[in-house]
Amino acid sequence: MEFPLLSLLGLATGLSMDCAAVAAVRGLSSPRLRWRNVLWMSGMFGGFQALMPVLGFLLGASLGPLVERWDHWIAFLLLGGIGGKMLHEALHGEEDESETADPFRWGILFGLAVATSIDSFAAGIVLPMLGAPLLFSVALIGATAFAFTAFGLWAGRRFGGIFGRRLDALGGVVLIGLAVKTLVEHL
Repeated sequence: MEFPLLSLLGLATGLSMDCAAVAAVRGLSSPRLRWRNVLWMSGMFGGFQALMPVLGFLLGASLGPLVERWDHWIAFLLLGGIGGKMLHEALHGEEDESETADPFRWGILFGLAVATSIDSFAAGIVLPMLGAPLLFSVALIGATAFAFTAFGLWAGRRFGGIFGRRLDALGGVVLIGLAVKTLVEHL
């Protein structure tokens, strides 16, 4: 089975929406946005978004032959679950804007990078079941997260809190759409 580029781009975009939303909040809370802050946060978020699918991919590749008959259902449940979680959090979650100190401190960004990349781990499990090439997938996911984080920082600084949860909601809808598409193609 060949994994279409458009689906992979949709996956990368959906996974990057929470990076953009978190970055928008960071940009909003920053008194001044410097290039080093943008590169630091975007690099950290993009790096974690690229690393986590590798770990998930390795797990999915080792389990893949055992669940080949059910791979489309597993992909549907994982992608749909990730998308549903993102959508639910966007509609009902609370944004944490309690840090009033430097919004680009190592500890803050590390925690945020891990939190926003957990969904990428789950998506990485799905990649071998869909026949997605690992290196290209990881590069695309990481680069997309980098770009969306940089955009989120700029948008947060420029436009305030307008985007926030709307980006998470859009990311959730994109992932749910990919889940449904995967299931429909295999039934």
